[in-house]
Amino acid sequence: MASLTQMSHARQGTITPQMRRVAEREGIPPELVRDEVAIGRLVIPANVHHLAGRLDPMAIGKVAAVKINANIGNSAVESNIDGELEKLHHAVHYGADTVMDLSTGGNIDGIRGAIIEASPVPIGTVPIYQAVQEVPRVEDLTARGLLDMVEHHAKQGVDYVTVHCGILREHVGLALGRVTGIVSRGGSLLAYWMAHHGKQNPLYTEFDAILEIAREHDVTLSLGDGLRPGSLADATDKAQLAELCVLGELTERAWAKDVQVMIEGPGHIPMHQIEANVRLEKELCHEAPFYTLGPLVTDVAPGYDHITSAIGAAMIGWYGADMLCYVTRKEHLGLPNAEEVREGVIAYKIAAHAADIARRRPAARDRDDALSRARFAFDWNEQFRLSLDPARARELHDESLPDEYFKSAEFCAMCGPKFCSMHITREITRMAEKREGVAAD
Repeated sequence: MASLTQMSHARQGTITPQMRRVAEREGIPPELVRDEVAIGRLVIPANVHHLAGRLDPMAIGKVAAVKINANIGNSAVESNIDGELEKLHHAVHYGADTVMDLSTGGNIDGIRGAIIEASPVPIGTVPIYQAVQEVPRVEDLTARGLLDMVEHHAKQGVDYVTVHCGILREHVGLALGRVTGIVSRGGSLLAYWMAHHGKQNPLYTEFDAILEIAREHDVTLSLGDGLRPGSLADATDKAQLAELCVLGELTERAWAKDVQVMIEGPGHIPMHQIEANVRLEKELCHEAPFYTLGPLVTDVAPGYDHITSAIGAAMIGWYGADMLCYVTRKEHLGLPNAEEVREGVIAYKIAAHAADIARRRPAARDRDDALSRARFAFDWNEQFRLSLDPARARELHDESLPDEYFKSAEFCAMCGPKFCSMHITREITRMAEKREGVAAD
């Protein structure tokens, strides 16, 4: 079957409309987009079926701005289409670049179809979740069933799929002595299947068949980190690194078939190990785009993990990660609601933006400088407009001020008129200008 992927077009020297759109959004030449896609350092997740709908193409990789992903999806406890569409709206409205539907409850097809139809951003999924839902027991999974489910998601229009192809039977024992064991849902399911049957991971043995599905529909493969660390104690251990080496092998096999690939990264890493993790991924996986969950830099803050992980996300983005998967304050505790999606997206927009500034992306700091000028000028409306969350900024500014006069005054409720340093500086400037004017006369 003829390849339809962005990578195959790029390798033939073609600049597709999707590449031109990415170039426009990133402010870079379309030729650069084409060349980076051709070598695998940039991916454009754009399933041919979603392209026929509302998808607005974007890119993930070294020459692009750092992107963020928001996870949504139902569970066996909470499940309805309207709720997931509300989460999708919040995620896209507040700036998520991609969204993953991680539904594991009822009506998975209906929810995923509604999300794809409504979404202008790429949608990712983890097909093994639905495959497990459709068999009585995990051990009843088959290679054919897993492949059929990957193809089912591809035909429905999913732009990228997480497939845990790199966790091998011989790796499982490396993870059993960990503090938190195997924390990836997909990784743990496959580890259980391998332990039960005494066979190799079917997603690894059938990887060529997965490539054929991905190539036909131009689905980007997000090679999952089934042995990612779920605690600081397990970070950068033998299990994680053994899987990463396999992901490097699979990356080259995918590129040989013109299939786009990104590599998923660890979830819990102490700050002093973050840079080394990026360097290892870039070296072992040949600079394929790196997509990381967090990472969380401490394990002691349940209920605040949107903060513990945003710290790590800013750092790993600075060191070279290409997309950051958000973590909400509900992480480890429950399924996030729409408001928690909003908080998680904003936390990660801050992290990604800070990383772009640190990486000295062209014009990355322009918005910061414009907001700072508006702040010094007490142009509150312009400050709000430039904020990542204008509604929240206005709400917090206005809640302690009694009337409209004070809401536009040259001070806020923290300092008041007498102690506002910026107001005082403006007064000093006016006095200096007045003295200079008198001296000139």
